[in-house]
Amino acid sequence: MGNGTPIGRVRGLGTAHEGAHHWIVHRMTAIGNLVVMSYLLVSLALLGDYGHASVVEWLSSPLAATAIILLVISVFWHARMGLQVLVEDYLHEPGTKLAILAALNLAIIGGGAFAIFSVATLAFGRTA
Repeated sequence: MGNGTPIGRVRGLGTAHEGAHHWIVHRMTAIGNLVVMSYLLVSLALLGDYGHASVVEWLSSPLAATAIILLVISVFWHARMGLQVLVEDYLHEPGTKLAILAALNLAIIGGGAFAIFSVATLAFGRTA
């Protein structure tokens, strides 16, 4: 591509064009977290009694259960994206980076699935 000069060797390589998408999705999940967390805080403030029975009754409504499941998805996705950037920026050995990212993905998927299962169990009538 170039003529051997330093600028000629790097001309045309450009960026990977992936950072902007990652950044935008991370900001969108942050906004989603704020919106759904605001609903959660207002709902809990209006709940009054924080006993197990009243929380299960509140969570058995479709709006509350859907909002909490959306919050779980958004929080876990946001955490995964943030931790992925941290690992990519500070771990430089390819094998270690791959192992940590695989463990991160497994932990995020496992934690999110457990949280969604817990909400669904309470929402559909079984007690913990």
